[in-house]
This record gives sequence, structure tokens and C-alpha cells, in this order.
Amino acid sequence: MKKSTNNSKGNQSFASFLRRLKLDQSGLAVTEFAFSLPIFLGIGMFGSESAFLFAANTAVSQAALTLADNASRLGQNGTGTGTPTITDADVKQALDGLRLQTNKIGLLENGRVILSSLEVGNNSAGVPRQFIRWQRCLGLRMDVSDYGGPSTPNTAPASFQGLGPSTARVQAVANTAVMFVEIEYRYQPLFGEAFLAETILRQEAAFNIRDDRNLGAGLVNNIGTAATTCNKFTVS
Repeated sequence: MKKSTNNSKGNQSFASFLRRLKLDQSGLAVTEFAFSLPIFLGIGMFGSESAFLFAANTAVSQAALTLADNASRLGQNGTGTGTPTITDADVKQALDGLRLQTNKIGLLENGRVILSSLEVGNNSAGVPRQFIRWQRCLGLRMDVSDYGGPSTPNTAPASFQGLGPSTARVQAVANTAVMFVEIEYRYQPLFGEAFLAETILRQEAAFNIRDDRNLGAGLVNNIGTAATTCNKFTVS
């Protein structure tokens, strides 16, 4: 009988423990937090990735606009009495400014910048032709212009009607030039490819030159081999 009484008390104690355990909610918050943490962490990481991609795209867009604008102003501070010519030293200053502007996103280490002078002139038959008189590049990516390289009114193909997409073609008019910028940047996601794949960001910008220039002189190379010609892949 004594042994049976002990078993009965043990069963009652275990049943009481199960009832208390069923009603106990002291660890509920911790359990809910453990289940929800990966979800909220994933949402936060995706939000950060999206924001960083947007910021990088904005930085590339601003870089293209700034370079085109600065290139369009080259020659404004000339002290000579004649129409100013543009030199490689002038262009290098504009590209140096772009490098400083985009250091935070590593644009030149992971991208390519192409600056073209779009002009118009008559070929030997007297027919006006859009053409790229000169082109300068910077950056380590081995990209070339989507629209071709330098030419003359005689060598530019009749199919070349300017720079930019067919729906928004940019053309030069007589006695002036358009500074046209193309930038391609390889965006590297913050969290690998967990949320976004590696993406190529592309931006273009164009500004008409602000003052008269001696267009016939082209781009004067006054810094020799240091000129950032498009067959070089460098960040300086």
C-alpha cells in the first residue's frame, strides 16, 4: 500500500508539472523571436542591398553628367585672344575630378569612362556627316564605345547619325561640338549573389560646348604618352 501511495503521488506531481508547462508562457517571446529573426534579417539585408544599388546607380549618373558638363566648359578660362584649343591636359583635369568624385564606389577600378567629341562636317562630296573627332577613356574595364571610335567626315559611315539610343539620338550642329560621356560600372553586391546578381550599370550624358573652340585643331596632345587614349586601361 505504501508503494502504491508513492506512485499515485508521483503521477499527480507529473500531471501537475505538465499542466504548469502547458500554461507557462515565459519563453514564448524568445521562441517567436528565434523564428522571426531570419525573416526580418533577410528583409533588412535585401533593403540594404537595394538601397546600395540605387545609390551606386545615382553616383554613376551624376558622374556622367558632371564630366560632360565640365568637358563642355573647357577653354572658358583661356587668356589668349584667339579661339581656344582644347588639350589633353585640359581633359585630364576633368577626368581627375571624376576620379575624386567616384572614389567611394571604385568606379574606375570596376568601370570604364569614355568621353567623345561629337561634331558635324562636310565630306569630300559636300554632304554633312556626324562624326567623332576625338575620344578619351579612363578605367580598368575593357569596354569600348557602343557607337564606335574617332573618324572624319570622309570616313564616318552614312549610317552613323549621332550618339545615343535611336529613340534619343544626340547630334552636333555646325561650328559646335557635343561632349558625350558613356560610363559602364560593374556593381558588386554587398552580400554576394544572395539577393542580386552582379550588374552592369550604364549611364550616358551629353552637353553642348559652352563657348567657341578651335574645332579644327582637334584635341592637342601636350602631355605625350600620359594622354588617356582609349587603348589604355588605367585609373590615372
